[in-house]
Amino acid sequence: MTTGAAPRSNQDLCLATLRDTDRDRYLACLLAPEDRRGALAALYAFNAELARIRDLVHEPLPGEVRMQYWRDLLEGQAHGSSAANPIAAELLAAIELHRLPRQTLIDMIDARILDLYDDPMETRGTLEGYAGETASALIQLASLVLSPEDAPRSADAAGHAGVAQAIAGLLLLMPLHRRRGQLYLPLEILTATGLDRDSFLEGKDTARISAAIEAFAGLGREHLAKARSAGNISPRVFPAFVPVVLAEPVLKRAQTLGAKVFERSVLQPQWRRQMRMARASMSKKI
Repeated sequence: MTTGAAPRSNQDLCLATLRDTDRDRYLACLLAPEDRRGALAALYAFNAELARIRDLVHEPLPGEVRMQYWRDLLEGQAHGSSAANPIAAELLAAIELHRLPRQTLIDMIDARILDLYDDPMETRGTLEGYAGETASALIQLASLVLSPEDAPRSADAAGHAGVAQAIAGLLLLMPLHRRRGQLYLPLEILTATGLDRDSFLEGKDTARISAAIEAFAGLGREHLAKARSAGNISPRVFPAFVPVVLAEPVLKRAQTLGAKVFERSVLQPQWRRQMRMARASMSKKI
């Protein structure tokens, strides 16, 4: 008599999704306390689902429909049973167990609508607002899961760390975004370097493009420095900050490469990223 494999829990399914869609945050979950992994995996898998919608659709409208599914879920207007979607079920469980603010998650969805279109970022403030409602919010939500008592004390660090992390992520994706005609680099930075949207995307003026990329990466390093000077991060919430340590090597390499980021990867090998995260997990320093 043979028996089938035991059905996987929603937590296992969220972790499996992360392993395929966001390997770094998957590893961050494994470095977090075991009793918090389910909620963290749900938050990170939810974020990964939003982030990849542009890759799954050919037009903005179907993407907005997918985002509306998540908005309806969080507003209590889900169509059908959320139990059929393991990420949705685990996310709702995490919200209830850890009293997470639903509006922050809804704001994250609304910010991500920008990803579906090719409208450029106008200013640094626009970019910082986008990063604040996505990457920074995710760090703050993860901090609430880990320790609601300590989370408020690291809110300032989370805000700046999220902007640095978002800029590093946008630099990694810059070749893909340019092929699509997307531009996350603020127009005011382009203007300061003598470029506009079309000339940047065209890619011919490599000297000015390098200057713009250097300034963009420099903005990320500026926010990372502010995160580090915002005060000590409680060890209890530090697992929420572990993925942030991967930003600095990307920002530094982008500043060095300039326009060559379109030809050479700024991503460190997987083993280096894993080692960096493991060291940070022990040292409690970003």
